[in-house]
Amino acid sequence: MIVNETNTIKKNNELTFFLNGEKKVIKDPNPELTTLQYIRSIGLTGSKLGCGEGGCGACTVMISHRNDSDGRIVHRAVNSCLYPLCQLDGMALVTIEGLGNVRDGLHPVQERIAEGYGSQCGFCTPGIIMALYAYLRSNPNANQKEIEHNFDGNLCRCTGYRPILDAAKSFAIDKTTDEQDEDGDVKIPTIAKIEDDDTKTDSEPGICPSSGKPCNCKQKTSHIPSKPLELKSEPIFPPFLMDYKKESLVFQGDRVTWHTPTSLNEILTIKKTHSNAKIVVGNTEIGIETKFRNVVYPTIISPVRVPELNSIQKQQDGILVGSSVTLTELKSFLLGEIKSDGASDDQKTKVGTFKAIVSQLKWFAGNQIRNAASIGGNLVTASPISDLNPVLLAAGAILTMVSQDESGTIVERKVPIGSFFLKYRIVDIKPEEILQSVFIPYTRPLEFVQAYKQSRRREDDIAIVSCCFRILFENFENNQFKVRECVLAYGGMNVKAVTCQNTEQFLIGSIWDRNQLDEIYKKLEVDLPLAQGAPGGMIEYRRSLTTSFFFKYFLTVSKQLYEISKNPSYSLSDKELSVTAPYSRPLSKGQQEYQTQPEKHPITQPVIHQSADKQVTGEALYVDDIKIKSLYTCFVQSTKAHAKILSIDASRALKAPGVKAFYSAKDVPGENNCGPVIKDDEVFASDIAIFHGAPIGCIVAETHQQALEASKMVQIEYEELPAIVTIEDAIAKKSFFPFTHVIKDGDIVKGFEESDHIIEGEFKCGAQEHFYLEPNGSLVVPGEGKEMTIYASTQNPTKTQGIVASVLGVPQNQVVCKLKRLGGGFGGKETRSIFSTCVAAVAAYHQREPVRIILDRDTDMATTGTRHPFIAKYKVGVTKDGLIKALDLELYADAGYSYDISVGVLDRAIFHSENAYKIPNVNVVGRLCKTNLPSNTAFRGYGGPQAMIIVENWVEKISKVLNIESHIIRAKNFYKEGELTHYLQAVENNQMQRVWDTILEKSNYLERINKVNDFNEKNRWKKRGIAVIPTKFGMSFTVKTLNQAGALVHCYTDGTVLVTHGGTEMGQGLNTKMIQIAARAFGIPVKDVFISETSTDKVANTTPTAASVSSDLNGMAVLDACQNILKRLEPLKEKNPNMTFKQLCIEAFVQRVNLSSNGFYATPNVGYVFKDGGVGEGTPFNYFNFGAACSEVEIDVLTGDHTVLRSDVILDVGDSLNPTIDIGQVEGAFVQGMGWSCTEEVVTFPTGYLFTRGPSTYKIPGFNDVPLEFNVSLLNDAPNPKAIHSSKGVGEPPLFLGSSVYFAIRQAITAARKETNLNDWFDLPSPATCERIRTSCLDSFIYQFTNNKN
Repeated sequence: MIVNETNTIKKNNELTFFLNGEKKVIKDPNPELTTLQYIRSIGLTGSKLGCGEGGCGACTVMISHRNDSDGRIVHRAVNSCLYPLCQLDGMALVTIEGLGNVRDGLHPVQERIAEGYGSQCGFCTPGIIMALYAYLRSNPNANQKEIEHNFDGNLCRCTGYRPILDAAKSFAIDKTTDEQDEDGDVKIPTIAKIEDDDTKTDSEPGICPSSGKPCNCKQKTSHIPSKPLELKSEPIFPPFLMDYKKESLVFQGDRVTWHTPTSLNEILTIKKTHSNAKIVVGNTEIGIETKFRNVVYPTIISPVRVPELNSIQKQQDGILVGSSVTLTELKSFLLGEIKSDGASDDQKTKVGTFKAIVSQLKWFAGNQIRNAASIGGNLVTASPISDLNPVLLAAGAILTMVSQDESGTIVERKVPIGSFFLKYRIVDIKPEEILQSVFIPYTRPLEFVQAYKQSRRREDDIAIVSCCFRILFENFENNQFKVRECVLAYGGMNVKAVTCQNTEQFLIGSIWDRNQLDEIYKKLEVDLPLAQGAPGGMIEYRRSLTTSFFFKYFLTVSKQLYEISKNPSYSLSDKELSVTAPYSRPLSKGQQEYQTQPEKHPITQPVIHQSADKQVTGEALYVDDIKIKSLYTCFVQSTKAHAKILSIDASRALKAPGVKAFYSAKDVPGENNCGPVIKDDEVFASDIAIFHGAPIGCIVAETHQQALEASKMVQIEYEELPAIVTIEDAIAKKSFFPFTHVIKDGDIVKGFEESDHIIEGEFKCGAQEHFYLEPNGSLVVPGEGKEMTIYASTQNPTKTQGIVASVLGVPQNQVVCKLKRLGGGFGGKETRSIFSTCVAAVAAYHQREPVRIILDRDTDMATTGTRHPFIAKYKVGVTKDGLIKALDLELYADAGYSYDISVGVLDRAIFHSENAYKIPNVNVVGRLCKTNLPSNTAFRGYGGPQAMIIVENWVEKISKVLNIESHIIRAKNFYKEGELTHYLQAVENNQMQRVWDTILEKSNYLERINKVNDFNEKNRWKKRGIAVIPTKFGMSFTVKTLNQAGALVHCYTDGTVLVTHGGTEMGQGLNTKMIQIAARAFGIPVKDVFISETSTDKVANTTPTAASVSSDLNGMAVLDACQNILKRLEPLKEKNPNMTFKQLCIEAFVQRVNLSSNGFYATPNVGYVFKDGGVGEGTPFNYFNFGAACSEVEIDVLTGDHTVLRSDVILDVGDSLNPTIDIGQVEGAFVQGMGWSCTEEVVTFPTGYLFTRGPSTYKIPGFNDVPLEFNVSLLNDAPNPKAIHSSKGVGEPPLFLGSSVYFAIRQAITAARKETNLNDWFDLPSPATCERIRTSCLDSFIYQFTNNKN
């Protein structure tokens, strides 16, 4: 019993904190506000809302506080989208605006990210910079590896991560400082190995890609100056807060009251009065519930000022951890204990559980979440897939609950963790109790603790299965060991974390013996049942992990017992040793090679991204950053995949606070039917809801949150109809759009007759979510009369303008669509972005006020479609020496519920159905499947990657059948110069063989095959694979009309130039390249050319920024406009040959010469028309890109985990307009293709509900998924005569090369299967997820839980 405190507590209702060095005092703050909502509401828009669930890191800020126990200043990166505003009292908050800015100068972290080309679209950049900055403030002596592993809470979809990591690692203390110049300043080394024109001597200075200025660059890549950040000049922690009195706080909101007590007694008093109160430390769980489930908790208690809940105490037999201790604090303490274990053998034995906890915390969420979340919150949440709970369960942790009795006396209750988890997310805590502490015992001599976890992505991902095993041994006769205690704890196998009683009882008292393993596996099968259809799916995979993990544990413990006893029965074979080594990722590295031609500068010059400085400072504006006061609107969505709408009742929603209106199909002033090509779509579903999530109406309110909450209040009555939610179901039920395209070439019958082998099969490649970091958003501002100005995150301003005009019933000349930039697009904002804009436009039309729509991440993913999944049925004829003679191919693409632009996607797949191979006899048929899913749309590569992965799959099958290595098959069948494709276009300027020879040489592929085989011979449970893959990618829109562009150029009398063009900047560097083109045309520095925005009132009738030809099209249009002006200036220049450009512009103005011009370009001789007979007319492509990639991977056979050891990529981009920007495009596309083919699995439930609707469930590659060695080269001396300045487009062609990782994985699986004498062909659908990898490596662990014994 603890005596009650008697002093009176003073309650304060003022929130005091510092924001970027400025004191802020807020009286009665709203307890429902997050830090992000607050800082954006006061105009600090650098921090972005990317997902709202703490999974992308775009909202990262740094918070600092003084630690009461030791006076330390603690700096933490946290997710401001979750971190409560009311939690900031007594803290210092730093946002991206607090570092540096364009006007006053960039902070070193910002500068190095900008100069290192670490920002493309820029939306994720402020969050990444703040994560790095906070880490460096906390860890000024960090080494490169520590810095590289700090980014697990951030995502980037554009860069491929390499340039960000290189810039970040330059701050490490173990980075060798480059040679300094005479002034003592560090020279800025090159971002790449540059191959200059041969006429340039070594003594002449080159152009530094980082700075764009002459310097003596090194030959090897060492991108950024390696000078550590000088923290002495960083802002100090506010002195005011050093002595700040942390009082008890109470903040009363409209719906929620926030309490911050300062004593244990006080918190228990509040809990006794408000038994339903939620206790919040980091808000990482409650924040999700309130945002995505619209849950309101009337009472919130913050325990961060209660000393008993925030301390870690060493005790005789363990440690006592306060329930509010953050996971980062816990990890730091445990690492300190582990590092001090060298003091004595006794100390070494005590930290086994600590090591297991640290091993799990390494993969537990992201850094920002660990910095905020607490151990108590993790326990009380009781997630069945928790990483930590199985470890605490195995360790035998003891939990202390405290409460007040009727007299106010504090009562303690001890709860063994084994009885704490009662059922799904229900634990043994009484309403008036709180969890005070967690006691974690030390381990004892001969006690072995190991924890394991498997997830879809290694970092920042929830577990599929997690577990922890603890066994205490005792010595037995003859150096054998008997099990004295045993706990086997699992997560992900039940509605709660569980132990395995049957298996444990079997083991206790037994001798540790390999011969018992089969019986142990049988016991585990009984202890851990998982019925078909159980939540989470992956039944066979999850069950196999239970035994695979125990086998890992058995080998690991046996190895340690052998080291103790030298008993040969515990020794492992050399082939098994790799199982016992914990995963450790080495430091990544890479090299980038390209050619620059000084005589053509600024063309071919590595000029920094035009907006890089604005992006790294958070000053770059996106749609939601525009400071125009507006209303907000949110969809009211269908909860059925296919249903007739019987009634809609919005009465309850209209009574909600802040709500202005509800609109549906009847409120559309113009046409409700719309579509980018065919009007088979609706703004609002009028009669039939045709997919789960379809907008049936919209709510307009004063704030986004009000609109979101009210949208859930609209009552809709349905009559359900049969739904088709898979491509397989659509094919079986013949649910197709009335559309078929066919290409025939040669004589298919003759081709098969000439073949020695006919190979048939089927292949499926899955969907891919775009996952642009900036969700779809628009701001629609009514003007005079019918005028509307649209600020939209779109790749297609003209189509947006046209469709909105149609929906509103106004002429197009009354609607203007404009934008500065997109936070990523990848095709996902080519057409599907338009529909949310239409919803905002309808609301703005009726409200006569600006209306903003920003889709929440889950809404965006559930409504805007994905890359098209494909199923292919193929029949290939090949000779015995590997020459391909015939291809008969059926392609089925899942279009979703409407046409959208699926015809173009399918056409590109048909065109790329031979990849880089000449096949004399071809028959390709393409069909579009109609399903009750969101309409699928453009995605980087259109249908090209899908078609090419199908091709390479059957090439691998040919290799298997003929027993000829696949790289030989590929090389034998490459197109030769001038040969015709199956659509009768000559392959000209063919660089394929040269690219192929170069990749084989640079990657050292042939020698590495032998090394891979040697590794596989020596390792049973780790296998490697290596693959080399080519690509030939056609460049143009396949629709002739779209191959045009316009531009508008103004020259001013100060010698500066303003360029406007029809393309949109979305991170690909389009504006930068256009600036380079104009600068070269006028002979002026790039700094004198500016691009402000894309707008339909400046350049009309534009085509979408897509198909990787925006530089080709808009560049030629810009050049045309420049040449028009130059032609007018010629007479003046002849009279005044020594005039500067500025003087010439002044003279032109004096002489009344027009200094403005529009430009136009249309790609000649392109366009293709399909014919029913299969022989079309025309030429679909202007030219081809050629590329190749070689990747090597290592898989964990027991779990399906994989690591990309090395990737070499080479791409033909002609004479690159900007090589460092193009390198970034190659790297980003490659990693995106790697994700598409390996980790990014879109999961839809049978009801049509999309499960993968945010970063918690959908896994794009993270920072530590990139190849450990990542080498990228641009092919030199390969000018392209058919595009601007002999260049080529670059955005889409490299994406397919990411599939080289998929094919390397396939090779590794093949090696694993050989261990069980399985040498036959096996199908491996794409993506090659960890589940598919593991279940394809057929062995006893898999056979135990499947019927497949073959």
